[in-house]
Amino acid sequence: MVQKIIAACDGASKGNPGPAAWAWVVAGTDGEVATWEAGPLGSATNNVAELTALQRLLEALDPAAPVEIRMDSQYAMKAVTTWLPGWRRKGWKTASGSPVANKDLVVRIDELLAGRQVDFVHTPAHQVDGDRLNDAADRAAGHAARTQQAIGSAAGSELPPAGPGGGAARPVGAGGRPTARRPGSRTTGGGSLKARFSGRCRCGSPYAKGETITKNPDGWGHPACATP
Repeated sequence: MVQKIIAACDGASKGNPGPAAWAWVVAGTDGEVATWEAGPLGSATNNVAELTALQRLLEALDPAAPVEIRMDSQYAMKAVTTWLPGWRRKGWKTASGSPVANKDLVVRIDELLAGRQVDFVHTPAHQVDGDRLNDAADRAAGHAARTQQAIGSAAGSELPPAGPGGGAARPVGAGGRPTARRPGSRTTGGGSLKARFSGRCRCGSPYAKGETITKNPDGWGHPACATP
C-alpha cells in the first residue's frame, strides 16, 4: 500500500499584483517539513501565485500516491474543488459566459489531477498554533517573492524562519489573548507588521503594501530604521 503524502502549498504577491512567488512543502513521517521548494514569478497576482504553487506541487509529487494538500487560499480551494468541473463542461467559461481567469493554470491543474487521489484541506492562514506545513509554505513563498530567487531543500537552502518577513502567526499577549493590531496592517510577530498600504519611512524611502514594517519614533517604516 502506497503511503499517503501530506503536503501544503502557498503563493505570495507583494502588492497584488507585485513581486510574487510560489512554494510547496512535503511532510516526512514525523509530520515536519522534509522537502520544500519555492520560486519567483516576477510581477503577478496572488491568485496566480496560489494556483502556480498548486501546479508545481502536483508536478513534483508521485501521481500514483494519495495526497492531502493543505491550502489557505479560498480562491484556489474553490477553483479546484467546486468551480473546475463546471468550467470544464462549459469549455472553460464561467456561468456568465466569460473566459475563466488564469485559464492556462486551471487547465494544467485539471490535467494533473486526472486519475489521482487528492484530498484538499483548507487551513486558515496566520493563526496562533496554526498548521505548521502551511506556515512553512507561507514563509518560503514570502521570502521568494521578496528576493525573487529560487530556494528549496534540493538546493540546500534553509527554510526561512518565522517572525518578521516569515509569515508568522498573530502574536499572543498576556492571558493568551492576541495582541492588538494596527488598523490597516496585519501582525507578523516581534512588533512588526505587514503593511496593507504603501507608505514612506522616516529615512525618506517608500515601503510597499505587504512589506514588513516596524514602529519607530516617527511612525512606521523599515525595520532597519527603527530605534530601540
